Amino acid sequence: MSGAAARLQAAISARLAGVAGFSGVYDGPPLQAAFPYAVVEAGPESDWGHKSGPGVEARLGVTIRDAGERPLRLHALIDSARAALEADLDVEGWQLVALRWERTRCIREGRPAPGGVEAQWVGAIDYRARLLRED
Repeated sequence: MSGAAARLQAAISARLAGVAGFSGVYDGPPLQAAFPYAVVEAGPESDWGHKSGPGVEARLGVTIRDAGERPLRLHALIDSARAALEADLDVEGWQLVALRWERTRCIREGRPAPGGVEAQWVGAIDYRARLLRED
């Protein structure tokens, strides 16, 4: 991961840490965490530079995990996370030219166990970011 993607990941994690409702925000899948929590991961990167400076295009994913009979809280957290991320975001050393929402999905993971154990839900928000290095 380049410096741009790492700094963007850190900026997004910091922004999500301010969203009410998360028990934690992580930069990779945690070994143990209380529901609901978010994981921010930077994905594939490509060159987005120009004649006079370097640039990076990066794909980012925010995964939100929750448990419950229905995914109502998960949907509210997805909406809150999107609203927080789509407001002006500062990335240290880089100019964020575009943060484009690509897609959102919500799925049930596994099956609820007999005896009333809650289902686990996974929400995913995918973004494409374009950044130019600041001098």
